[in-house]
Amino acid sequence: MRVLIAEDDDNFRTLITEVLLQAGHSPLPEPNGHLAWERLQREGADMLVTDINMPVLNGFQLLARVRSSDKYGAIPVLMLTVRAFAEDQIAGYETGADDYLTKPFDNAVFVARVNVLERRIIKRGPLK
Repeated sequence: MRVLIAEDDDNFRTLITEVLLQAGHSPLPEPNGHLAWERLQREGADMLVTDINMPVLNGFQLLARVRSSDKYGAIPVLMLTVRAFAEDQIAGYETGADDYLTKPFDNAVFVARVNVLERRIIKRGPLK
């Protein structure tokens, strides 16, 4: 599965990339929401994992663009962020996130959540 990653922290972006590779996925890492949006438009993806606090285009803005897209509006989105307050999580879900995980995270839990979203893709079928 092709997983687009929008994460401005180099260490977390590298960690997420490695964890996804070891789990058999194909990560597509980008350092901010703007570059992730451009890559999604150019190459597509099966799923998005996004941070919230990023320069240029933050995770909420990226998620809003994805959800308003005719082509990618149904793509599963996992928000992965240090923002652990209930209001941040609610905002993520209300903006259209399918799941929300706070940093630091357990690698096995992260992979399990990605796999749950992947099962939804398999049941739904590919995007048209």
